[in-house]
Amino acid sequence: MKILVTGGAGFIGSHLCKYLLDQNNHVICLDNFFTGQKRNIEPFLDNSNFKFLKHDVTVPFEVKVDQIYNLACPASPVHYQKTPIETVRTNVMGAINCLDLAKKLGGIKVLQASTSEVYGDPDIHPQPESYNGNVNPIGPRACYDEGKRCAETLFFDYHREAKIPIKVVRIFNTYGPNMSWEDGRVVSNFIVQALKGKDITIYGEGSQTRSFCYVSDLVSGLYKMMNSDGWTGPVNLGNPEEFTIKELAEKIIGLTGSKSEIIYKDLPQDDPKQRKPDINLAKQKFDWQPTVQLNEGLEKTIEYFRQVIRNE
Repeated sequence: MKILVTGGAGFIGSHLCKYLLDQNNHVICLDNFFTGQKRNIEPFLDNSNFKFLKHDVTVPFEVKVDQIYNLACPASPVHYQKTPIETVRTNVMGAINCLDLAKKLGGIKVLQASTSEVYGDPDIHPQPESYNGNVNPIGPRACYDEGKRCAETLFFDYHREAKIPIKVVRIFNTYGPNMSWEDGRVVSNFIVQALKGKDITIYGEGSQTRSFCYVSDLVSGLYKMMNSDGWTGPVNLGNPEEFTIKELAEKIIGLTGSKSEIIYKDLPQDDPKQRKPDINLAKQKFDWQPTVQLNEGLEKTIEYFRQVIRNE
């Protein structure tokens, strides 16, 4: 198949491009390098089945493909809070442009990479897809949270009005190689701080929980969802094993052999206290569940960051 991946030079997007190439597909990667990195796609540039298109997803585009994965959007608070208006534009206009292209190409499948952030600071735990969320629409994180919620709205409206075959996935915390070490996400922050022997910064008391999914598990879920029949989602993709932020910091200190100390700072506004996916729908609909345990995934991610830091 010929497949378009918007945001394909990003962390998850680059892993998805590799996965699709390994399945003998032709892949077009569309990215403007706002947060994506050229080094993430350099291994594919000599592959005749891979094509890179430098383009901003907010500007309409035309390519002939059989499927579209829409992953284009800054995904870390550091990036999206610096450019909140552009983040909303990327979510909304990016969704519209992908859906308009799908319509123009005769109604091809298009997958929207949404997020667990649509649940906000949840009142229900774990979070099922039926939960409508507890989001602050005017807070500093709203550009991302509400941008993704609006993108979901657009996908379902195009599905109802234009009969576009859509797939909507809600991605929970994902980690692994190709993460940017400056993106402010907790796993990359802690690993880089530990490897450099710096204090590890925990915001709040460290009692807030997250569920961490290794990127290879996530990508297999995206692929299975896209190729499932007759079902739109939304569906949660994440690892339901739950850890406190303090437990994560202690694991990383142990795995790196670091002498870093843990220090505590104030919790940012609207930071969720709990985050854990209910993945029963993914199990039922396309027989997906994660297989990589946290220690195994962290070891691979730590090795990646060792090399990044060595080459700084």
